[in-house]
Amino acid sequence: MGAVLTQNTSWSNVEKAIAKLRAEDALSADNIATVAKFKLAEWLRPVGYFNLKAQRLQNFCRWYLAAGGFKLLCVVETEALRRQLLTVNGIGFETADDILLYAFERPVFVIDAYTRRLFSRLGLIQGNESYKALRMLFEWSLPPDPALYGEYHALIVRHAKSPCASRPACEKCALRARCSAALGSE
Repeated sequence: MGAVLTQNTSWSNVEKAIAKLRAEDALSADNIATVAKFKLAEWLRPVGYFNLKAQRLQNFCRWYLAAGGFKLLCVVETEALRRQLLTVNGIGFETADDILLYAFERPVFVIDAYTRRLFSRLGLIQGNESYKALRMLFEWSLPPDPALYGEYHALIVRHAKSPCASRPACEKCALRARCSAALGSE
């Protein structure tokens, strides 16, 4: 659920929405799939785009339940599961890979705006590569370990929020000696 709700919003807002779902005893795929969309949207208000996200979350939950839930989905091969996830309206590459990595513990590296920003500034990528090309670059460079991928991704997000934010604080960055953004600001 978090992978869908975090689209275009901060995780702190997702936590607020999840707390509301929990308080309403609606934090299950069954409940989300069947609750009135206007009610779900109201509970999701903290995440922004709450009407759209209510629809996307219901799409996902209905697909998830129709596919047999976690027990059946966890035995599906990774590429087949990715293809299935991508058939759900509102699930794109990043969200599908988020689900594969964090929910199903598959060795899939998640590419997001933070990854693109950080590695572009470091001069390691151009920044216009396709999602799949970047994902494969990471997966070919690292051992296939979901825990490693999750930790690496979390560290990228942390670094890209501060000091490597949209407006970087290069003077606080441990990577400034390797970074074109930092070198250009000197």
